[in-house]
Amino acid sequence: MSYERDNIRRMHGYAPGEQPASAKVVKLNTNENPYPPAAAVMEALRAVTAEELRRYPPPFSQPFQQVAAQLHGLAPENIVATNGGDELLRLAITTFVDPGRPIGVAEPSYSLYPVLAEIHDSPTFRVDLNDHWEMPENFAALMNEADVPLTFVVNPHAPTGRLESVERLSRIAAELDGVLLVDEAYVDFVDPELAHDAVELVRRHDNVLLLRTLSKGYSLAGLRFGYGLGAASLIEPMQAKAKDSYNKDIVGQRLAAAALTARAEAADSWRRVRAERGRVSEALAAFGIDCLPSQTNFLLARVPEGLAGGARAIYQALKERGIFIRYFDLDRLRDKLRITIGTPQENDALLGALGEIVGFAAG
Repeated sequence: MSYERDNIRRMHGYAPGEQPASAKVVKLNTNENPYPPAAAVMEALRAVTAEELRRYPPPFSQPFQQVAAQLHGLAPENIVATNGGDELLRLAITTFVDPGRPIGVAEPSYSLYPVLAEIHDSPTFRVDLNDHWEMPENFAALMNEADVPLTFVVNPHAPTGRLESVERLSRIAAELDGVLLVDEAYVDFVDPELAHDAVELVRRHDNVLLLRTLSKGYSLAGLRFGYGLGAASLIEPMQAKAKDSYNKDIVGQRLAAAALTARAEAADSWRRVRAERGRVSEALAAFGIDCLPSQTNFLLARVPEGLAGGARAIYQALKERGIFIRYFDLDRLRDKLRITIGTPQENDALLGALGEIVGFAAG
């Protein structure tokens, strides 16, 4: 006998990237930062006391709020700490969407969005990106016509790596009747010369939530710590009403605050990732595999028809060699591979194996 709700029984769960058990692989499939967290983070971990573990942690992660607020030039009431960025997504849905009303996404996008919508018993309203992977000019109008109370936009975009301008996002926010959640999971890897800073959206609009995570830029995917930035009128109901009572443990709070404080050390890893991103893209182009311009720590690479059997075949051949990348069996993505940028040594292993698979001989 099944006791599931009908919508849970009908749905398919989120399919995460494969997590191989062996450490003797080249793991370029889940967009982790290839470099370790800052030394200050490990010092903070060693400094956690038994007495602190015995007691409940600050319920709103107040010390972390203070650090994050100072970093972003906001007030603590503009910050909510969450169990990874994914909890912020769930909190936003729970707080701002009545069950049955739609959640809007720009398609293709993070595959967890429709899963969370289904859990909430809400449909997903999808607006396709155009041929240049941009949101159409009438994006906000389409969301309003569909009576969408909450819209998710990934920026920089996943899985393409494309960056949307702050001004374009500001126009969308101004036109939307509902809340715009901008998922900035990969924002730390944006080229500094672009001077991209979406925090300005929080100051301009009372319907914008920014999602930040320490999983990517700060090398803390195993910690599961994220946070949201937004107007106090958005943060307060999530913080005081919708979130779990003590959603972030004391270890996570201490390490997350230390990570933001040691931002300069993390930024060095972002610089190294950007350098390797350019090198890997150029090397792939030499194989005849073009990549979309990326402002993330991954590349979306298009495999020409007939090359080594196509994208799926290359994905499988690399996996057999102990090199894990990501293949999506989805419309518009079946001829593409998503490749996380690793260390120079990991990237060399990928390129060497790929050269063998496609029959490329250097020189």
